[in-house]
Amino acid sequence: MPASTPVTRDRAADRALAVSFDGLGRAFPSGDGAVRTVLRDLTLQVSPGEIIAILGSSGCGKSTLLRIAAGLDDPTSGTVRIDGTPVRSYDPRCAVGFQEPRLLPWRTLAQNVALGLPRHTPAAEGKATVARLLELVGLTEFADHRPRQVSGGMAQRTSLARALARNPGVLLLDEPFGALDALTRLKMQDLLLDVHAAAPTTVLLVTHDVDEALQLADRVILLGRDDDGPPGATIRQTVVVPGQRPRDRGSAELAELRGQLLDGLGVDRHNQPHRVTEEIRT
Repeated sequence: MPASTPVTRDRAADRALAVSFDGLGRAFPSGDGAVRTVLRDLTLQVSPGEIIAILGSSGCGKSTLLRIAAGLDDPTSGTVRIDGTPVRSYDPRCAVGFQEPRLLPWRTLAQNVALGLPRHTPAAEGKATVARLLELVGLTEFADHRPRQVSGGMAQRTSLARALARNPGVLLLDEPFGALDALTRLKMQDLLLDVHAAAPTTVLLVTHDVDEALQLADRVILLGRDDDGPPGATIRQTVVVPGQRPRDRGSAELAELRGQLLDGLGVDRHNQPHRVTEEIRT
């Protein structure tokens, strides 16, 4: 689905919800009886409809943060609230998208999307919602295909549509494009922006890709551990990304922010290859 495809705002536009993390901490027992602290004293306020990208080295707690926000895990300390009320177990106000599409191979794409519908959705309403979401992600013609009959990018689009079928107030995406080839990944980024324009839910996006974070997010949050501080990752840097989306991938301003974030990740910016992005514009 090209980035220029017109989209229509739908009822999810009214569902974007605020998220607040207040003094969040998470520790896990280790095999020797000790405690391993993953997150500590993390405080973050996310506005309704905002896109937040979360960066950090492997093992710093990015996925743990999303799991807690979704009600799939409990914090050791602190609180998480959505729309001012505490997160509940398997919170119905959230939907989660993963790196793998996780589609059921014996179901069609339409049937996989329908799995995301809230319980007790009337049949006619559910059918209309599935059709609308398949159109939104450009898969109407493939509604009756099985996952093995479509590409990896199309499977990931189906997964995104399934998450949106919950009509979530908060969309939590954990490396959703990490397994895709470079060109498909860029196209999926553009698709996510189209989807957000049509249904601007609040988005928390975990990614290892600095360029992806700068292209998609309103703010980029860098998680990390303090060298001389207590154990556990917290917010070390917050970058407000300027400009309206879609952004110029080759802008000097984004290049400077890219360098700052790479420095924060401990990566020498001068040894980083530059992406070739012109191909996506054709």
